[in-house]
Amino acid sequence: MTARVDRYVREAAKGGDASRGRVTSARGARPTIVLDPPRSGAGREVIEGLVRLDPAQVIYVACDPVALARDVGYLKGHGWRLERLRAFDLFPHTHHLEAVALLLPDNQT
Repeated sequence: MTARVDRYVREAAKGGDASRGRVTSARGARPTIVLDPPRSGAGREVIEGLVRLDPAQVIYVACDPVALARDVGYLKGHGWRLERLRAFDLFPHTHHLEAVALLLPDNQT
């Protein structure tokens, strides 16, 4: 499913079609959520909504390392850990970079 994550987690919190208990894929497995928020990051409300969906992992694509660090901190507060982080210099000779982070629940290896 593709959707604006803020709308998706809001619907899930209301018990709408976005969530019927734990979100699962067509095969019944916990999903991977790929999150590519704006420069301002996902923010506390979105992170808390994602945690309630209980995904297997979150792949976070970030264009602002400060917002990424803040959101990783929110996830850490909910029992998640930063498993891997890779930065990409997609805009040479500028201060801009993209980062891709893999986040997992602490109870998963």
